[in-house]
Amino acid sequence: MTAPTPSPSLRAAASPQATVLLLLAAAAWAATVPRALDMGTEGGTMGMSLVAFLGMWLLMMAAMMLPSVAPVASLYVRTFRTSPWARTAQLIVGYLGAWTLAGVPLFALAQVADEAGGDADWPKYLAAGLFAAAGVWQLSGAKDRCLRHCRSPIGLLLHYGNFRGRAADLRVGLHHAAWCLGCCWALMVLFVAFGVMNLLAMVGLAALVYAEKRFAVGERLARVAGVVLLVLAVAVVFVPEIAPGLTGDGGMSEMSDMPEADSGM
Repeated sequence: MTAPTPSPSLRAAASPQATVLLLLAAAAWAATVPRALDMGTEGGTMGMSLVAFLGMWLLMMAAMMLPSVAPVASLYVRTFRTSPWARTAQLIVGYLGAWTLAGVPLFALAQVADEAGGDADWPKYLAAGLFAAAGVWQLSGAKDRCLRHCRSPIGLLLHYGNFRGRAADLRVGLHHAAWCLGCCWALMVLFVAFGVMNLLAMVGLAALVYAEKRFAVGERLARVAGVVLLVLAVAVVFVPEIAPGLTGDGGMSEMSDMPEADSGM
């Protein structure tokens, strides 16, 4: 038996533009990791304004999403002969612009997480709801449809040939990002549960997104992830530490709030 191969529509040789996108993703990871290590699993907005939050979110999306969109850009750049660098730049501005705007509702949800703490039970139930919603979406037909477009974008590229005007490539980026958002939005919402700059969550979710889009078993991986998320939706009610972005350190935070024992005892 031969080993599974990636979707043939995404097996094009890397273009110089795609290589630059991968280098930009690496630079974004290099800029994100130190801050993520500093923030840890801190929940909510981490005291940031909307503008600062969106700047941080843009950097995260560049790190996480550019590797999976680079093959599409490599195919797209082959559909035209003039101004490949300028047109690829427009494509990526549109793509990352859409993902940046997606950070606005996430910021609103993170503001809810700012209120978590104390002895309240609602944060763990909110976490359960987020895990359950993401799990259901991973198993849905809508997810399958969006993922098929991301895995085999040839049909979309043919459609993009009808786009005209100076902003055509910007519209292509926005349009493709809409399919990516449909595919991945539920996974990104999980950052509210894990902590927006949780490095392990960033690496894990970025790997899942890439594998779903690039590997032959990507659609099956999406379903497996859905089942795992549904299990976590139940488990987090009993083990709140699964969602540190909403529940903090659990019992450890309560212990730290206790008065110190008298040194004479």
